[in-house]
Amino acid sequence: MRKILNSILTGIRAVERFLVISINLIMVALYTFNVLVREILPQYSSTFAWIDEATRLLMVWAVFLALGLALERGRHVAVTTLLERLPKIPKKIICLLINTTGIVFSCYLAWLGVALVKFVMRTGQVSPTLGLPMYWLYVAPTVGFILLALRYGLELTGVNDRHNKPLLVAPTN
Repeated sequence: MRKILNSILTGIRAVERFLVISINLIMVALYTFNVLVREILPQYSSTFAWIDEATRLLMVWAVFLALGLALERGRHVAVTTLLERLPKIPKKIICLLINTTGIVFSCYLAWLGVALVKFVMRTGQVSPTLGLPMYWLYVAPTVGFILLALRYGLELTGVNDRHNKPLLVAPTN
């Protein structure tokens, strides 16, 4: 069972990484193109006004898709000075409380996200320059918090342990 779970998680990780990297590369390309058009051919800059909106939408997606990856790697903001100095049993209890709270909070926000997506779908709102249904903007937090809840669940079950990851960069003295 653990092997199957690890292979599913590996697949999710690969998709998340691919999407986040692709989104960032697309944003860089769009902004570069937009700057070049504004500087070289300013008369056509209004034709590409959609780029600002597209990159904002992509930025939202990149942030929320990276939530789970950041937690898994222990990259969320955390004050761990006390936690690292605690004995094993109290440390486990506190980690259990943190992960349980994280799951509940993430699931609640995902649930709110679903309600918001449904509401925006009913309004029929579309983005001004792209003409894209606006609910796609609100799908990003929903997906992001579902992925975050998954990572908290993996922490809770012991599949992942963000507190005991080896440092990727050697500490400086």
